[in-house]
Amino acid sequence: QVQLVESGGGLVQPGGSLRLSCAASGRVSSIYTMGWYRQAPGKEREFVAGVAWIGSRTTNYADAVKGRFTISGDNAKNTVDLQMNDLKSEDTAVYYCNLYGIGGTNWGQGTQVTVSS
Repeated sequence: QVQLVESGGGLVQPGGSLRLSCAASGRVSSIYTMGWYRQAPGKEREFVAGVAWIGSRTTNYADAVKGRFTISGDNAKNTVDLQMNDLKSEDTAVYYCNLYGIGGTNWGQGTQVTVSS
């Protein structure tokens, strides 16, 4: 089985920054993509950002976070980070790490990000 462990969530004021990290361990085989999703109270889980693990290492972002969030991955360590700048109240959510590979889709347990003054 694959385990994904997130870290780095917390409380931050509007305009502040946080960095989320996710480490994959266990039976990690061929990875296609790693990324981040989020779920706010009363809303569905939504895509935030993703990075391809092979080829050109293409990154993708939700429109709501473009220009503020940056995703980066480390193939050797099987980790993916999300640098979040200029945070807004609407970024408040539980953030989930996602791994999609030859073995299917895996999710982390989630880390809370709260943006509030």
